[in-house]
Amino acid sequence: MTLRTPKPLLSTAGVPFLAHQLARARAFGVRRIVFATSYRAEMFAEVFGDGSEFGLSLEYMTERTPLGTGGAIRNAAEALTCAPEAPVLVLNGDILSGHDIGAQVRLHVERQAAVTLHLTEVDDPSRFGCVPTGDDGRVTAFLEKTPNPVTNRINAGCYVFQRAAIDRIPADRVVSVERETFPGMIESGDLVMGYPDRTYWLDVGTPAAFVQGSCDLVLGRLDSPALPGPTGEFLCLPGAEISADAKLSGGTVAGARATVMSDSTVHGSVLGEDCVIESGVGIHDSVVGAGARVCSGAVLKNAVIGDNAVIGADNELLSGVRIWPGVQLPACSVRFSSEI
Repeated sequence: MTLRTPKPLLSTAGVPFLAHQLARARAFGVRRIVFATSYRAEMFAEVFGDGSEFGLSLEYMTERTPLGTGGAIRNAAEALTCAPEAPVLVLNGDILSGHDIGAQVRLHVERQAAVTLHLTEVDDPSRFGCVPTGDDGRVTAFLEKTPNPVTNRINAGCYVFQRAAIDRIPADRVVSVERETFPGMIESGDLVMGYPDRTYWLDVGTPAAFVQGSCDLVLGRLDSPALPGPTGEFLCLPGAEISADAKLSGGTVAGARATVMSDSTVHGSVLGEDCVIESGVGIHDSVVGAGARVCSGAVLKNAVIGDNAVIGADNELLSGVRIWPGVQLPACSVRFSSEI
């Protein structure tokens, strides 16, 4: 999925993923954004330009080599123009969140914190940065991906920094905010605040989570000013042709000029632009890349089909199968499964 496109630019509910973040930031009063880019950095400016379409001013800072989460923030700070005491909002480029950004910024300013972290609660905190807090909301530790988490509150990937605190991050080297910056600030006595919240939150770090995020946006489970149509069971982009007896549901997106033929069922999936879904196909919780073709009678469940791939008639692709771009599977009735 990301061979040709950086993950933050993947089409999500009909627009590049970052469009949802930009639109929400704009809704909370942000007017200028600096992108910290690395992989295929030139594509970001090609997609978003100067930001005027979003009512924003955009700047682009590119890392010659990846600098880690903290190094990227420090590198991007070279383009900041605010005063040392001003708040700077930092958004992780693969997080969907419905939390109140304005309330997080207000807490940061009221407490005069060095940094304020958005915190959310999850069932399995061992996969994330575990963040315990005191009764006053002050962060007491930052435990990155610990096997024995002391709380189910985790780092949700949205920070409000005091500009001066960013300037203290070492420049021109790899720095992790999770393993170096935040623990170091806590140890030195800086005020690190937590902003806990229980609204919608999703780390779009896997194909399954990407599909879920796109579907949730289409279904209206998370509001986004960037959604290019009304919420509902499906979203069809311009030029998509859906047969009258095909069924789209579960927040499915049919990309521009996509075709879905008769008696096909597509549930909770993302169909790329110019793809063709022939008759009698069943697609569930899957991604079909741009220009791909899924032939009659095929079944996809939790599968990712690369751009311009062809899935022959009557194939069943199950349990997380991934098909490389351009691959052509002949018609057959063999099941391909990641468990084989």
